[in-house]
Amino acid sequence: MIRVLLIILVALLLGTALSFGLQYDLGYVRISLGNYLIETNFWVGLLLVIALVMVVMFTIGLLRQISRSTRVLGHWRARGKERRARKRTTQGLLALAEGNWPRSRKLLEASANHADTPLINYLAAAQAAYESGDHDDVDVLLRKAFDSTPGSDLAVGITQAQLQLAGNRLEQALATLVRLRKKTPHHPFVLKLLKTTYLRLEDWRELARLLPELRKRDLLPKAELDELERTTWRNLLQRAAAEGHQRLTEYDDPATALAPFTRLWDELPGVLRRDDDTIYEYTRLLAELGDEAQAETLMRKVLRNHWNDDLVNLYGRVRGAEPDEQLMVAERWLQDRPNNPELLLALGRLSLRNELWGKAREYFETSLRLRHSQEAIAELSRLNAHMGEDQASVKLLMQGLIKDSGLPDLPMPRA
Repeated sequence: MIRVLLIILVALLLGTALSFGLQYDLGYVRISLGNYLIETNFWVGLLLVIALVMVVMFTIGLLRQISRSTRVLGHWRARGKERRARKRTTQGLLALAEGNWPRSRKLLEASANHADTPLINYLAAAQAAYESGDHDDVDVLLRKAFDSTPGSDLAVGITQAQLQLAGNRLEQALATLVRLRKKTPHHPFVLKLLKTTYLRLEDWRELARLLPELRKRDLLPKAELDELERTTWRNLLQRAAAEGHQRLTEYDDPATALAPFTRLWDELPGVLRRDDDTIYEYTRLLAELGDEAQAETLMRKVLRNHWNDDLVNLYGRVRGAEPDEQLMVAERWLQDRPNNPELLLALGRLSLRNELWGKAREYFETSLRLRHSQEAIAELSRLNAHMGEDQASVKLLMQGLIKDSGLPDLPMPRA
């Protein structure tokens, strides 16, 4: 109320001052514009100037209002695009989960520019493109994903490696993962993908170098890691043995030819040098390469403290440097294991190597009484045949064949 009264009072004072001012002749205003001349009373000119200022101020205010309205409209339109992008992104992800790859890619790629997380759109679109068989477009979409979000090189690289593995592009996947590992040496998922890639490439040497890191980071269950390590080194041994066979034809000295293979034993992790399967594989390959004496020495050391039937079987097959001493060593083991059929079979073979025919037959027969074994039957039958006992040899073979064939018990004519 007071404010209104003040405004009225000011207006009255201004009106009074104006009325008094109009009674005096203050001259005129003259404006020349080219060929035009404008003359007017000072007060009229003053009113025109005031009117012009008011028009200018009104125009400026109107333009500001229009600009503000435009920004509001633009913001509203942008929010509308974002809402539509979120909706299409959701629809695209649903289509991806449902296996509708073309629709998924179309929705995800179209909405990426206005999506809150364009990286997700492009990565999912790349997945859809891969599933659709558009492998050339996969790299394009991954590049867009990388460009859309700073610091996304790891996420994009992992996705790229996964798609390359799925497409059996193993060399490209390896290159991608090696690059990622240089940036993040201990990233768990990168290490797991590298393990898968080396395994599928059968790159056993690189896998052997990676295994300590996998074990240190505890990235695989212990049983799986142990089996993977065993498989890796077994393949390395087999490849080295194959190369050893080739080197034996190129070198006069067998020790020089077999040096790369025998060095692998020193490279083996300590746990594998105590592993039954690995010891067996190494000594078997060593014997096949012709170094039976070294194989026998190693097996003797192992069996002295750690018994293994498969290794004993192999021990009976190899020829040590001194066959008579080899037989005596095995007979000492018999004192602690008198009823071990595998040891008795090995003793029979070692007796044959020492030309102790009667002792060999006794060992074979004792082994057969304890366990039916095709190996023992074959060895005893062969020995009988060479000792002139053909009928006993044939009878033994027939008994073994009938038993192993699982024939039913049926009446037979008497001889």
